[in-house]
Amino acid sequence: MGEHLLRCDSCAVRHRSVCGALTRPEIERLNAIAHTKNLPPGHIILRDNEKPGYFANIISGVVKLTKSLGDGRQQIVGLQFASDFLGRPFRDFSPYHAESVTEVQLCTFEKTQFERLTKDFRDLEHRLFEHTLDELDAAQEWMLLLGRKSAEEKVASFLLMVARRMQSVGCKHSGGPTRFDLPLARAEIADFLGLTIETVSRQFTRLKVDKYISLEGSRTIIVLDMERLRALSERSDG
Repeated sequence: MGEHLLRCDSCAVRHRSVCGALTRPEIERLNAIAHTKNLPPGHIILRDNEKPGYFANIISGVVKLTKSLGDGRQQIVGLQFASDFLGRPFRDFSPYHAESVTEVQLCTFEKTQFERLTKDFRDLEHRLFEHTLDELDAAQEWMLLLGRKSAEEKVASFLLMVARRMQSVGCKHSGGPTRFDLPLARAEIADFLGLTIETVSRQFTRLKVDKYISLEGSRTIIVLDMERLRALSERSDG
């Protein structure tokens, strides 16, 4: 038990994850059912409309969420980052398909055992409810983005969202440039934003020329001024 507690105590995302609501005795009980998984890019974590075997906190890395369409295609509906909770307790089937897009480390909890603890721990249940509401808010904001914003504003909003999440897990920011690697290829970004690949590429070039960002290769982004990028992403919100 001591080894598990030491790992939990040193976890970089503990206080930002659902575990942050727990008391010390509750953490000990959660540790008793916790297991670490290290996954390579492209690993299927959950399958859309299939019964999940476990839930998980994302310790590091990025996970892509997709929904299956009637013709077999898949639509990207979200990204999850370190400290996010993966899965839907008390549902028989997963509401989405979850796949690692980078190397990912998960802290997993077997479904039945976790749901039992959730009933025992009121604060954990409350934190999961807050997590669900946060996801609902994010989905509503994304509907606004897809429905009202221009291509330039969509790409700016996407980069701002990723940059902010990368900041929360230790990406250098401190008022200066924010550097991160894109978790998605440009074709996936286009799918996510409802744009063509060519349009996404043109917008990246425009943002670079206008000195909102700097590019290194095809995946490394340096946001030169987060406030300028935020202002551009919100230009149509009024």
